[in-house]
Amino acid sequence: MEARANARFIRMSPRKVRQVVDLIRGRGVEESIHTLHFVKRAATVPVEKALRSAVANFFNTQEGSQLEASDLVVKEAYVDDGPTLKRFRPRAMGRATMIRKRTSHITIVVGDRTGKNG
Repeated sequence: MEARANARFIRMSPRKVRQVVDLIRGRGVEESIHTLHFVKRAATVPVEKALRSAVANFFNTQEGSQLEASDLVVKEAYVDDGPTLKRFRPRAMGRATMIRKRTSHITIVVGDRTGKNG
């Protein structure tokens, strides 16, 4: 049994968000939430929000209502690139350079420790 949550169009660079997501992949849900509380990164806020959403999605299923949060594991956690906002900054001698404001799509899948699929 698995449940998934997506956080899309997060206005952070995927490279920075991946550093946080790598910390929780494969761990228990309670341990992951505790880890996110002590990491001093801005990306922990949307990652924790997506993790809590995945847990809520799991408990809203019929099979998930029979389990507890201590039985859940982060099975998959990955970050994909979202669309890039392109802006321009003036430079010397009438030139302009492009500034890329990157976005991220965060996907988190949680499941029970036994690994049984319903």
